[in-house]
Amino acid sequence: MSKMEVTSTEVFQKIDVQDRQSISSDLKALFKTGIIQSNVMTAFAGFWVALFYNNLQVQNHWLLLLVTLAGTAGIIAGGCILNNYYDRDIDPVMSRTKQRPTVTGSIPLPVILGLGVALSILGVILLLFTTWQAALLGILGWFAYVVLYTMWSKRRYTLNTAIGSLSGAVPPLIGWAAIEPELSLPALALFALMFVWQTPHFLALAMKKTEEYRAANVPMLPVVHGFAVTKRQIVMYIICLFPLPLFLSSLGVGFMLLASGLNVGWLGLALKDFNKKDDLRWANQLFVYSLLYLTVIFVSMVIFTLPAVI
Repeated sequence: MSKMEVTSTEVFQKIDVQDRQSISSDLKALFKTGIIQSNVMTAFAGFWVALFYNNLQVQNHWLLLLVTLAGTAGIIAGGCILNNYYDRDIDPVMSRTKQRPTVTGSIPLPVILGLGVALSILGVILLLFTTWQAALLGILGWFAYVVLYTMWSKRRYTLNTAIGSLSGAVPPLIGWAAIEPELSLPALALFALMFVWQTPHFLALAMKKTEEYRAANVPMLPVVHGFAVTKRQIVMYIICLFPLPLFLSSLGVGFMLLASGLNVGWLGLALKDFNKKDDLRWANQLFVYSLLYLTVIFVSMVIFTLPAVI
């Protein structure tokens, strides 16, 4: 093989790798894989904790678990894709969204729309193989995200964050309903935990991206009412998390102490630099902590109940 042939082969190989990387990046942006991963994690925790409360072992329900998680992932992916499709007119002005394929045109819009609808339907069908209650909850979560949040409230009201939080709080209920269709108090506590957690999480993000939301004409709380009001709202929502571990006391003293410690840590971090001028640094610290909080508290639910469920 000549030197020219080797060089040509290397060039085509590089192009092929770049194409695969580009497709992978487009799909990650389109599916919002971070959202899917976090919601599947909470659905798994809901399923797992339901096993614990009903004195069941996971080894007898592993297929049901896989179908539940696949259905949850499908309906969330479908909702995220449709959210991207609808927001394609405002995404170009925001740095974190302007590379989505709905903006760049790397994937045709009819394909994106069809994919969003197909995955949404597939997710519901899969959840119907668990319980109809789990499927109904999936539909309600999808409706809250796609219709109530994306199409109705996001561009009109500062309450869009709370409305969007309804959909994000549903996955633990889907997991729970696959095991126990009649939702008990601990299941509702998981819903409340996710619902309350999301507001300080997303308000902190909104503070970081205030100018981008302003440019996109999205009425996030810091855009309309400023940082001072937003910071007070964040602190109030964090305080609302404090009683929730009490409703999950059956998970054990270890979980109660850990969850309470996470709440105290979050509030302490919020109050520490509350009156300082660097609001963006304050928001970034709380945003990072919120991600740690979510992961630790839901993973710990599984760890503390591991002996009983295994």
